Amino acid sequence: MALAVAAVGGVAAVPAAASPDTSLSQDELQREVARTLREAGYIGMTVEVRDGSRRTHARAGEAELHTARPVPYGANFRAASVTKAFVATVVLQLAAEGQLSLDDTVDTWLPGLVSGNGNDGSRITIRNLLQHTSGIYNYGLEEDLGGTAEDFERTKLYHFGPEQSIAGAMRHNPDFPPADPDDPEPKWNYSNPNYMVAGLIIKKATGRPWADEVRDRIIRPLGLKDTYEPGDDPYLKRPYAHNYHRFTGSDRWTDTTVRNISWADAAGSLVTSQRDLDRFFTALFGGRLLPAAQLAEMRRTVPVSADFEMAFPGLRYGLGLMRQPLTCGGYRWGHGGDLEGGTVRTAFDADGRRSVVISASGTTSDDERMLRAEKAVQALLDRVMCGQAPRP
Repeated sequence: MALAVAAVGGVAAVPAAASPDTSLSQDELQREVARTLREAGYIGMTVEVRDGSRRTHARAGEAELHTARPVPYGANFRAASVTKAFVATVVLQLAAEGQLSLDDTVDTWLPGLVSGNGNDGSRITIRNLLQHTSGIYNYGLEEDLGGTAEDFERTKLYHFGPEQSIAGAMRHNPDFPPADPDDPEPKWNYSNPNYMVAGLIIKKATGRPWADEVRDRIIRPLGLKDTYEPGDDPYLKRPYAHNYHRFTGSDRWTDTTVRNISWADAAGSLVTSQRDLDRFFTALFGGRLLPAAQLAEMRRTVPVSADFEMAFPGLRYGLGLMRQPLTCGGYRWGHGGDLEGGTVRTAFDADGRRSVVISASGTTSDDERMLRAEKAVQALLDRVMCGQAPRP
């Protein structure tokens, strides 16, 4: 359960029927954010809502423990798994240009990388990687480094390349055989190494690191001034809110703000802001980043595993995109992310007209609390996208 919530993060989109006059007022949004903070047990959170050209902001909690300093608007934060949507977009751009095909196998580009213990790169396609239907085991460094607060403090500045995580995954048997592209209900498991392999394929196809391609194809053209890949730099640019996580076996908050995020690589290493994420997804859904055929491929979704379904009811996964139903009809689209200490959730309607971007601090390794927090955030996304606020 912890893997389900921590790995995927939020998702997003709204029914076409929702209209600007259903937006929550500033006061209603503020009440909803304060309610969500309490229910989720977060330390601090900010929410940015856009309905057409109208933007509304709300915040609750504090930016740093015991300071009463409010979480800053326009803060920089780690995008975590929202990075996957950027990486998938670049892969689909390359497919549109004929530089690669979604049906290419891993071995076509990186022979021998995915092998051993039943792993077979000659059977896994790029589509499998982006859709999490490859069967590759979701290896995490905590397997070898430990997952306590003390382990985090000891290793937080270490550099880890994607090859190390991929090699760690290869020590395990695959969870299942790679899915056929025509299977409407393939087996599915969320696996960060999938996107690390995809990042290496981008480099092989273009001769440049995936982060350079994301920068030149997405970040610069869209003017995303707060979005970048930090490399080994462990610090966030100001303004930012501190991140805190309660590790297994600890009754204290650990400040996880300063850390080398190189280990997340193409699966989750970008830094961004709410405004930048809104601009990226709005451009994506508006057809500015991909031709119609590739955007349609990105939106082709499959059911997720039972643990994800429990945490995210109705969730389906495309190529670096998530889709979830709204109580008022239609869907919310996007991607979310989680790292120790930080949660990012996004929600967009099908054409990007209405959006919600949430950034929160104060996570835990406790399954029950994680589910409680996720339920509160999912309810907030739904209420804002549907324009419904419960009575006080």
